[in-house]
This record gives sequence, C-alpha cells and structure tokens, in this order.
Amino acid sequence: MPPRTRSGGADERNETEAERLDRNYGELLQELRVAQVGVQILFAALLTVAFTPQFREITSLQRGTYVVTLLASSVATACLIGPVAFHRVVFRHSQKDDLVRVAHRMAVAGMGFLLVAVVGAVLLILEEVLGQTPAYWYTAAVALVIIVLWVVVPLASRTRRESSD
Repeated sequence: MPPRTRSGGADERNETEAERLDRNYGELLQELRVAQVGVQILFAALLTVAFTPQFREITSLQRGTYVVTLLASSVATACLIGPVAFHRVVFRHSQKDDLVRVAHRMAVAGMGFLLVAVVGAVLLILEEVLGQTPAYWYTAAVALVIIVLWVVVPLASRTRRESSD
C-alpha cells in the first residue's frame, strides 16, 4: 500500500500524494468550468461590438478601453482554457504535480485578466448610458466589489485559518 500523507488543516485527509493531486485537479476543473463560461460569453459579446454601426462613433478613450478589455478577455480565455491543453500534452506522462501547479497559476492569472475585462466592459457600457463621470464612479465600485470578493475575503479567510492552526 502506498504511503499516506496529511494535507494539513482542521479537516485533515488521509490520502496519498496521487489522491491529493487528483482531488486538487478535479476541484480546479470545477472552478474553471464556471469561469470559462463567463469569460467566453464576455469575449463573444466583445467580438461583435466592433461590427456595429455605433462603434465608429466612439471616442478614442472608449476605443482604448475596448482594446484593453478585448485583449484582457482573450488572455483570460487563454488562461482559463490553458489547463485543458496542458493536460492533453502531459497526459499519461506522470506529470500530475506539474499539471496541478501550472493549472493553478493559469487559473489565478485568468481570474486577474477576467477582472480587468469585466471592469472594462462595465466602463464601456456605463459611459454610454450614464456619461463619463458617473461611469467612472460606478465602475470603481464594481472593481472594488470584485476585488473584495475574489481577493480580500479569501485571503482574510486563509490568514485567519493559518493563524488559528
């Protein structure tokens, strides 16, 4: 029987390294499925915007925001789909540890680019609907909410958990 390892924390698991890697990769794939759908819908919507008649009438600042948003969305798409391509290349080459480590980094990068893309899309729409000044304020609020939910809350939870262990 292979050696058993502990993963740490209050809910310790008695699992082998291979079992832990399989579980970690499975959990990561579930998370990526959620993020992939959102980023693909956003990316598709952004691709169509440039072909509308109203697009020719946007300001240079709006055009710059659109370009940054489109690029961030495309890189987020690449990062969030990247673990699938990586898995296909290393499949059956005993590299699950590399797969989990690299897929984690791609997912984190993808979420960062997705944050930029969502904020850019919100800015573009709100600027058209409300005007420049209110759009900046509301977009800053949206960015703050995303940062708090995606970064601050998880890090605070992790820090609280690590300090109690």
